[in-house]
Amino acid sequence: MMDQLAPHLRRGGVSPKPQALSLMERAPQFVIYALHGPYSLYLMLRYRGITLPTVANPGLEGGGLTKESKADLFNLLGPVGRAHLAPFVTIRTGPSMLEEAARAMETAALSFPVVAKPDIGRRGFGVKTVRTEQELAEHLGKFPEGVRILIQRYAEGPGEVGLFYLRMPSEDRGRILSLTIKHFPEVIGDGTSTLRELILLDCRARALAEVYFKRNSKNLDRVIPFGESHRIVSVGNHVRGAAFEDGSAHITPALEQVFDTIVREVPGFFVGRFDVRYTNLEEMKRGEGFTIVEYNGAGGEPTHIWDPRTSIIETYAGLLTHWKHLYVVGAENRARGARPMAFREVVRRYLDELCLLKSYPDEE
Repeated sequence: MMDQLAPHLRRGGVSPKPQALSLMERAPQFVIYALHGPYSLYLMLRYRGITLPTVANPGLEGGGLTKESKADLFNLLGPVGRAHLAPFVTIRTGPSMLEEAARAMETAALSFPVVAKPDIGRRGFGVKTVRTEQELAEHLGKFPEGVRILIQRYAEGPGEVGLFYLRMPSEDRGRILSLTIKHFPEVIGDGTSTLRELILLDCRARALAEVYFKRNSKNLDRVIPFGESHRIVSVGNHVRGAAFEDGSAHITPALEQVFDTIVREVPGFFVGRFDVRYTNLEEMKRGEGFTIVEYNGAGGEPTHIWDPRTSIIETYAGLLTHWKHLYVVGAENRARGARPMAFREVVRRYLDELCLLKSYPDEE
């Protein structure tokens, strides 16, 4: 039975819930983060530390604030976390990358489709679901030489959620503060319209047409057969066109318990977000039947704030509350002996990450 929170599909168009594109979803980054500067200054003075977020997770380099390695994070997972993790391998781009990928995938028993993504990255840059060896070769060929790439088993889903977790160092148990249901828009063919036309039929999809056209550039002129569904985005990121829904009402004690166990197995991890695929929401709420595809430290924001029904005030409040959490947790960890990263090093890592992102292909 289809999950009741799955996207609502209608013939000849796309209508993920919720349908309307909010003002904050359309806003540029400098508007979204306009209050971070003055609020950060207040927090620095209040907690007497400029870079306290870098020790919000003292077990992660820089707290996971920037330039964090996905593979390194995966390798920190304990037995429970690894049992739920989508298997992966890593390779380096270069002349022998395809042979290296083939050997690594064979050793790990990975078969297509897989997700290929840079080890260091965010916002979906360089992430692509590839279904053949040729597609993998084409995608890897778009990266500069020497980039570390994760090749991970594709978790079919069909559902994906973002779970934001927090535990104060002085607390025995953590909690899930938000749960975001991610909808992947699809079009349903009418037998006469091209993919391009189907995308333009819907007001939300039309507002994101540039994103969707780039993602589906090879199929835009294809006529979608009557009744056939075509997913137009596969990366669970709102800037890549996924629609987010606040699903915090679905947080259960069982779900919190299993993620508290997973997190407590990771040394020095207190705050961050898990991106999880599931096939049945009720099963996942029981703490079963889900697959971890990624998790982030201090840089992983709660994503329920991107639900279009969330007001501008609530969105800003959610962003700033997350930043406050990092300072509060960081201050407590500093009191326990953790040493914050130097400001100069934080800036260097941030600029390094920006340079990496600019070198990645941007197809999703």
